[in-house]
Amino acid sequence: MGSDGVDGTELVHAYGEAEDIPGLLRAMESEDPDVREAAVEWLCSASWREDSFFTATARTVPELARLALELPGHRADLLDLLGDLAHRAQWSEEDAPARQAVAEELPSLLHFAHDADTDVRSAVVVLIAACGQEYALPHVPLLWARFAEETDPLVRGRVVTALALLETGDGGWRRDLLTDAEPRVALAAAEDLLRTAELPLPDALVDHGVRAYAADPHEPERALWPAPHKVFTDRLLEDPEAALRATAGGVPLAFEIVDTWRDREADVLPWALRTMTGEDWELSRLAQLTCSLPAERHEPVRAHVRPYLTADDPAVRAAAISALARAHAPEAVEEAVRLVEELPGPYVTFRAATAVAEEFGAEALPVARAVARRLDQGSYYLLEVLKLYPEVALEVIEELTELLARTGTGYPPVAVAVLHELGPAAGDLAERALLACVTERAHSSVSAVAAVALHRISGDPGPALSFFREELSAGFSGVTDWASQLGPAAEPLLPFIEPLLAGGSEVAATAVWRITGRTEDTLEPLARGALRCERLYGSLPHPLTTLTEMGLVPRFAVDPLRQAAESPTRVLKDLMCGEALHPDYVLRNAVRKLLETARVVE
Repeated sequence: MGSDGVDGTELVHAYGEAEDIPGLLRAMESEDPDVREAAVEWLCSASWREDSFFTATARTVPELARLALELPGHRADLLDLLGDLAHRAQWSEEDAPARQAVAEELPSLLHFAHDADTDVRSAVVVLIAACGQEYALPHVPLLWARFAEETDPLVRGRVVTALALLETGDGGWRRDLLTDAEPRVALAAAEDLLRTAELPLPDALVDHGVRAYAADPHEPERALWPAPHKVFTDRLLEDPEAALRATAGGVPLAFEIVDTWRDREADVLPWALRTMTGEDWELSRLAQLTCSLPAERHEPVRAHVRPYLTADDPAVRAAAISALARAHAPEAVEEAVRLVEELPGPYVTFRAATAVAEEFGAEALPVARAVARRLDQGSYYLLEVLKLYPEVALEVIEELTELLARTGTGYPPVAVAVLHELGPAAGDLAERALLACVTERAHSSVSAVAAVALHRISGDPGPALSFFREELSAGFSGVTDWASQLGPAAEPLLPFIEPLLAGGSEVAATAVWRITGRTEDTLEPLARGALRCERLYGSLPHPLTTLTEMGLVPRFAVDPLRQAAESPTRVLKDLMCGEALHPDYVLRNAVRKLLETARVVE
């Protein structure tokens, strides 16, 4: 709040819109400190988030430099902003004038390298490095002078990094700093020596870095420095043995190693358990890691996770159940039932129930029955569990059909999916409810899924064909995959689908093959899609799955696919931090299955 109780951001808007750089610069000279604070926050953060804001900010470099000279209260922030502008400018040739503009203002700011304020001195050091060798080499003597005089360990370490980035030569002086009494200085020296070392990284150099980090643990300054800087931990991850060595020495890299390298779960398990603090995301990552452990390594996971079953935070408790399920701890079933009964709504309950169902199968029937008891009280995601337990779904057919009418809630598509899994066993009640979904068209995506389910349950393709013909003739090609799930019965729809195949659509290729069995014009687009090695999750069929069903693979795709399967590093990252098998392993397994079973054709 400002001195008069008004929010600082609102005051900034009094000088102009937040996207208006001149208005923000005027706000920087306001007498109200909260207005100044809000303005500098906008300037420093939005220039990284938005390209247009960056460009506009870069044009005002002389004015930012003037403000840095005249506004001691925000001097460090403004110097940081100038460094960010110069740093970001290296990403694109179009932004190069920004770096030049900063470099032209740099001489007037150099005296702040000797400022009494530690943050100001630090900002100048980073600013010099951000200008790069093209502009900053004349200022290397100043950095050496700063290093000789500097007393603050953080600034001293940053001077080492700046010098290492700007100086040419072998940098032998950095080796003398590996045993410096200040950990930040020693780590800065080790970090740069590791950057330029050959792989595999030397053990002794890794150990120097580990000791320095262990003496002063901190988050890596990944976004602070321009290329070719590489933070200590990122460089270690390029050498799995070095990363494991560092992890054993106390650097928290266990999960990062398995995010980067395949088949390292058993290696990192002791360190993953040792560094966990009980956050729900850590337990989720442990659940995923456990999916790839041999059974004999499950007991340490169980012992570590069990205490979290009594956590007050439902997310922690649910993630613990997931981890225990992946470790095949029998109490996971009972705990999942209790969670569904008590907290059917949160998404984390669905994740835990799914993990238990996937690992325990028929033994997890009590979980499915608990879901059935909470059918309209929990998250609609929770219904997904019933797809694995048709006997339970049949017991609540009436309730499932009622959910089809709850539009706008997320329930209808999941309820349709459960009914689809039941097939003809779903009966007349489901058939009538699905027919209403198709004919009333409450929502096109729900109607499309319902049309496929209706065909499976009734055996009559008529309503589905009528629906898909109308959608496709109106240009709604997004229903192509659903339409193709009718199989040969969808042949009347080919005139709408085949033109999409001519454009190389993988979805259309899958559809044409499902309907006609043709491979001469569908195999190549599917194989090229498979070579992109994308996740196998999602509503659309994956080309790898379709090729495996075909039993064919073109020769041109064999070697690239084999390389993807045999790569020691991840081909896919799991940005969603799932609790099931890592998507990279799902992809690898799919590629292996294809190559093992399919016939290679020219």
